[in-house]
Amino acid sequence: MRRISLKHERVARVLAREIRSGVVRRGAQLPGEVELARRFSVSRNTVRAALAVLAEDELIATHTGKGSYVLFDGRPLDGRLGWTHALSEQGVETRMRTVRIEREDDPALAARLGLESAEVVVIERVRQLTDGTAISFERSRIPALDALRDLPERGLDNSSISVTLNRAGLYLDHCEQRLRGRPLTAIEAGHLDRPDGTWFLHTTRTSWTADDRFAEHADELLDPEHYELSLSYRS
Repeated sequence: MRRISLKHERVARVLAREIRSGVVRRGAQLPGEVELARRFSVSRNTVRAALAVLAEDELIATHTGKGSYVLFDGRPLDGRLGWTHALSEQGVETRMRTVRIEREDDPALAARLGLESAEVVVIERVRQLTDGTAISFERSRIPALDALRDLPERGLDNSSISVTLNRAGLYLDHCEQRLRGRPLTAIEAGHLDRPDGTWFLHTTRTSWTADDRFAEHADELLDPEHYELSLSYRS
């Protein structure tokens, strides 16, 4: 049976063809979501999903504007496409070591976010520089949907949480994030090869799709020797 393309896939295919053929010059800014939605007669949510596909294929990149964002060695990172992509854009090559992927119940998270199900898939990973230095420990909780329940057995798609979520139909649209500092626990210190109690930056980020479906809750411990938070304001 021939597979029917989804709307966002058709939009992404047209835009990808225009980029590859040179109709849209690489590095040029694409029209805004409203204009693209009008051109293709689709919703802005469909446009966002199409742009996520293009970003996944590294045909486009997004850039952080005014507001709050994370710096790595003084360089701004746009984490909306995942830290690996954001760091690579700044010329920083890293690799991820997966520590754990398991299904478990998290009733506290479900109660706090008002989720119908407490079952989540927990993904714990350590990010390392090419010399082996660990610079972050990341613990993500994503919904245990049918398309994601087998992650403990099969692993992440392309070693990426963002790609895995997108292929399950979850495209990150908006989030809430908090930052504080705290000492590493003994287990975290072991993963990061640091003394127990070393202070790291601790970010907590909860992300939803454009239609307000829960997509990810991530706790990230970031090495303050490399990471810092930048805030800018407009009066």
